[in-house]
Amino acid sequence: MSALLRHWPRIAITLLPVLLALLHATGVWRLGVIEHLDHLIYDARLRATMPGTPDTRVVIVDVDDASLAREGQWPWPRDKIASLTNELLVRQRAAVLGFDVMFLEPDRSSGLGRLKEIAAGPLRGVPGLAAEIDRLAPTLDHDATLAQALRGQRVALGYYFTRTEQPSAKGLLPATPVLPPEAFPPHASFVTLWNGFGASLPVLASAAPVAGFLNTLVGDGGDDGVIRSVPLIARYEGEHASPGHYESLALAVYRLANGSPPVRPALVAGDGDFPRLQALVLGSLRIPVDQSASLQVPFRGPGGPRAGSFRYVAAADVLDGRLAPGELKDKIVLLGATAPGLQDLRATPVGAAFPGVEVHANIVSGLLDQRLLAVPDYAPGYEVLTVLAAGLLLAFGLSLLSASRAVLLGAGVVAALVGLNTWLYIGHSLVLPLASALVMAALAFALNMSWGYFVESRARRGLVRLFGTYVPPQLVDEMLVRPGRYSMRAESKEMTVMFCDMRDFTRLSEQMAPAELQAFLNTVFSRLTEVISAHRGTVDKYMGDCVMAFWGAPIDTPDHAALAVQAALDMAAAVHDINRLHRASGRPEISAGIGLNSGLMSVGDMGSTARRSYTVVGDAVNLAARLEGLSGHYGVEIVASGATREAAPGFVWQELDSVRVKGKAQAVAIYTPLAAQQDGADAQHTTRQQLERWREVLAAYRRQDWALGRNLLAPLLAADAKKVLYQLYAQRLASMALRPQDPDWDGATRFDTK
Repeated sequence: MSALLRHWPRIAITLLPVLLALLHATGVWRLGVIEHLDHLIYDARLRATMPGTPDTRVVIVDVDDASLAREGQWPWPRDKIASLTNELLVRQRAAVLGFDVMFLEPDRSSGLGRLKEIAAGPLRGVPGLAAEIDRLAPTLDHDATLAQALRGQRVALGYYFTRTEQPSAKGLLPATPVLPPEAFPPHASFVTLWNGFGASLPVLASAAPVAGFLNTLVGDGGDDGVIRSVPLIARYEGEHASPGHYESLALAVYRLANGSPPVRPALVAGDGDFPRLQALVLGSLRIPVDQSASLQVPFRGPGGPRAGSFRYVAAADVLDGRLAPGELKDKIVLLGATAPGLQDLRATPVGAAFPGVEVHANIVSGLLDQRLLAVPDYAPGYEVLTVLAAGLLLAFGLSLLSASRAVLLGAGVVAALVGLNTWLYIGHSLVLPLASALVMAALAFALNMSWGYFVESRARRGLVRLFGTYVPPQLVDEMLVRPGRYSMRAESKEMTVMFCDMRDFTRLSEQMAPAELQAFLNTVFSRLTEVISAHRGTVDKYMGDCVMAFWGAPIDTPDHAALAVQAALDMAAAVHDINRLHRASGRPEISAGIGLNSGLMSVGDMGSTARRSYTVVGDAVNLAARLEGLSGHYGVEIVASGATREAAPGFVWQELDSVRVKGKAQAVAIYTPLAAQQDGADAQHTTRQQLERWREVLAAYRRQDWALGRNLLAPLLAADAKKVLYQLYAQRLASMALRPQDPDWDGATRFDTK
């Protein structure tokens, strides 16, 4: 919890990209840059996973530049189109012929209309002329010739839909739409809606069994004009044809080649009262579509005659009979144009100048293979879920982990997002959004790392600069929760201060070379500093052979006295461990004296303009220094004041004396801690008995009852004859017995030296 509190601004700023991505994913605020990136990801993935193999079932008869050069400019006379149709369907025996060209205007290339005008005008008096023209009319009516070629054949014509304020209609749509208007529930939009069209002449449209619209830039193509999806059905509502749902050219060709199975919409429950269109069903084939009834175009590979995805045959070669009879038997043939001047080149994910006719060829091929991509209706929910899950993981993970682990987490999240999305695409043909999650992850990582470096690291560097040489690293981490609360400004606080001094250091230093002495001091001070830091103490300074530390600042520590006492006990134990090593190596042993005092003292940045230090000062500090000097006199390692004893009741204490140190007129009770209260029940029982007798010795001593004091002390001396404290009081009692009682006696011992 403390880590969360410390890093909450960093977590909050990391969540900003998550919020932005959620606004995009829910449609509240669609971001064009994310949509464009999603298109780029889709395009790249499509190109990487295309089969890249030719489909020999579909052939494109191409009105290319070479054909225009040989046969003349487009549009060609309809009798030539009729010859082309007969060649493909009769001599070549193609299964289906689809026209990606339109026949909107009557063919006047034969001059029949002009001949009739002349016969009725200037030459109307020429005998037999009108009759001869009527006799020749059937051979000169190219539209009728083409209609005759289409009649009874498996052909599909093309047309286009329009939507304008003033609807217009040319030609004739199929008599019966593929789905009636009531195929979908009312008051809901399931397909694109149109009110006008441009279709083939009635004479041609009536001769062909089916027709399909050619509109392609509809659906999820986006504002970049790239064809990624094509509508398979569209709704017409107008006065010039039957209202209903009409099929695209690709769908019409596929149905014609497969027995014209009926089309049935597959609806699923959606938001509110309106269902959602999920697929179009043709017999056993289920075609996934989006809400505009558009199919993601399943491109096989690059487009054009040289790309190899489909066989291209020049229209002029077909007209000239250069193909062997039956060479295109049972093939699905699409007639279209790649000549740039005919403007049927489209931008697609696999090419910037992709033949429009090959877009339809790819759809037919994908339907035949059932190699179809789906944009599921739950795509927005998937986007919200991935953004939210990845965003929360990054917000908390990046903020709480180290920099190296944060980098690994960021890379792992991105890899997981890409891996899951790719697996769903390749393994299940699902097209799901990815860009919003990737953009969110990149922005979240950048903001989080920037905040960590420029804000938290700066705060940390500032705290380390202020306190790093004094405060343990774990305390610096705690201070980072609210870095603004800590400064070097002086303040008065209840604290505990410690002085630890090595005894006989002068003698020891005379026995060592400077380098050896330096290494020795570094070893000892390092070990003692580790103990102080482990108990949340702040090292104030090193003074020759002395280390000064305090508890209670810069972080408020209510149990500062208890921590200091335990640190003192552990430091004494550490000195014993060092001595065991010294004895084993033949080096001189050391001893240490520790003074502890608790009370009100001033702490802060103190010193001169040239050199400053975060330290404590005050009368309580001076007393601790005096108490450290008394440790050798009483033969103990730790001397603590009565204030420290009262603030740390969880230890077993032995009172040493009541003293007046230099600089203080008031007597101070001093103690030494023996152990923590919970240490060893049996040992505590024995110690408590000894301490109770010791308190009786001190009481007799302070009443000046020297004889009773000596009698009470005797058993303690017998049990521990080497204890300096007992020896000291035995000498005092013996000396005091030779003097008369002092009525001003208060039992305090005066020390006039430091």
